[in-house]
Amino acid sequence: MRAYAIGDIHGQLALLKAAHDRIATDMARHGPAPVVHVGDLVDRGPDSRGVIDLLLEGQAAGQDWVVLKGNHDRLFTMFLNDPQAQDQRLRSDLSWLHPRLGGAETLASYGVRAAADRPVAPVHADGAAAVPASHRAFLQALPLMHRIGDLLFVHAGIRPGVALDEQAEDDLLWIRQPFLDDGRDHGPLIVHGHTALDAPTHYGNRINIDSSAGYGGPLTTIAIEGREVFLLTDTGRVPLRPQP
Repeated sequence: MRAYAIGDIHGQLALLKAAHDRIATDMARHGPAPVVHVGDLVDRGPDSRGVIDLLLEGQAAGQDWVVLKGNHDRLFTMFLNDPQAQDQRLRSDLSWLHPRLGGAETLASYGVRAAADRPVAPVHADGAAAVPASHRAFLQALPLMHRIGDLLFVHAGIRPGVALDEQAEDDLLWIRQPFLDDGRDHGPLIVHGHTALDAPTHYGNRINIDSSAGYGGPLTTIAIEGREVFLLTDTGRVPLRPQP
């Protein structure tokens, strides 16, 4: 059982290309395996459009790439469908275009100006016209989780104690507590992002690979062999072991 995983991308196309280069180098040594992207393709970074183009092109070319939906990906599609829609897991005083969320940067990558002095209606109209139908369909259809043997990949995590086939989308995309503090064995090893850290961390029952690419940090790439985990670097594999 082998797999690769890439953390929250947040529009960082150059980092994503570098991550795939490291994976290609590792595959040349160890053989092919699926590559799972754990979501949050868009927002905050400079080239969300380029990220989606790259992932679409790779899948169309037959790459064994799995791309999961993140909460930011859902926020993007919700805005395009209805600019007044409010994600029930987002604070009521925030919107996708708030500077904290990074929606304006995503629209800018499609050539749409979403400055604070522009009303929402024309921003939405420009966005709906600029975002290709193929991108909207891709984002809308992204799966919420993916299982490979004893590994479960998901964006935010799972609700502890709930069967995997009964998990709610809101939790899979948004959960922090009680998941982050739950040390029990969930069955499969959970590989997730969503909660930004300075570095990827292995907790024994889960691995958080969101290393803050959306805030100027690196984009984490890992290789998994059974339950052994390795951080991929420009000089090769570094073991990522459970913290004591």
